[in-house]
Amino acid sequence: QVQLVESEGGLVQAGGSLRLSCAASGRSYITYAMGWFRQAPGKEREFVTTISWSSGTTYYADSVKGRFTISRDNAKNTVYLQMNSLKPEDTAVYYCAANRAPLTSIDYGFPRSYDYWGQGTQVTVSS
Repeated sequence: QVQLVESEGGLVQAGGSLRLSCAASGRSYITYAMGWFRQAPGKEREFVTTISWSSGTTYYADSVKGRFTISRDNAKNTVYLQMNSLKPEDTAVYYCAANRAPLTSIDYGFPRSYDYWGQGTQVTVSS
């Protein structure tokens, strides 16, 4: 079993920045990639970004390209999400996710492709 623990989110003004982290424990060696999704009230969970543990290959949703950056620290089994130029529409619960298959073999933009999930952390961007 793999456990994912996200850092606390927070409240930030539009245009501001926030960094989230997600630490993997347990049998984290069986995961190939980790990613971030978010879910706003009344909306479906949507893909934000994902990264391969081995190659560092990253993918981003169009809505966050150029503003968000995902990175990894393999030694710490931790993934980071740096969010800059935040907008009110970025307000959501952010979830960390991990999968057991290489990114090249899955539909990485869909929640069903991920095997493990964190508890979620609230990010609120005020206008």
